[in-house]
Amino acid sequence: MDNIDWKIAEALEADGRRSFADLSADIGLSKSPCWTRVREMERSGLLLGYAAQFDPGRLGLGVLSQISVTIRFDAYTAFEQAVCDHPAIVECHTTAGSSDYLLRVYARSVDHLDELLRHEISKLPGVTSSSTTICLKTIKSRGSLTHWAAQNQP
Repeated sequence: MDNIDWKIAEALEADGRRSFADLSADIGLSKSPCWTRVREMERSGLLLGYAAQFDPGRLGLGVLSQISVTIRFDAYTAFEQAVCDHPAIVECHTTAGSSDYLLRVYARSVDHLDELLRHEISKLPGVTSSSTTICLKTIKSRGSLTHWAAQNQP
């Protein structure tokens, strides 16, 4: 990526709904080359898509938790498929350390989270243990990947 690509990426990350006319004007590039660069970012898999962001609390999902999960060694494939199919699990990451996965889960309430933990998450394939941290307040939820990456290029 060159400097123009980084500018385009940062601008789209800040507002993915902007028009190509506005984007190209902000970048200082004509509309057609700007469009070509964005399409190349999409084609290469660098730009994964465009998505609306919603306030979980206003959707009735006011409790955010991070759940560290340890599973049996032979259950990775089944566990990962079950996680992908579970609507309350919005993120899942493999980890290095004392657990195997880190899940991000939203619930309506602490009681709802308790139900999810007892009756669903603990029963996912291969789960042997879990540890849950309830987030009290979100300080930062969406930093700029492109700005950070642009500043840290070799």
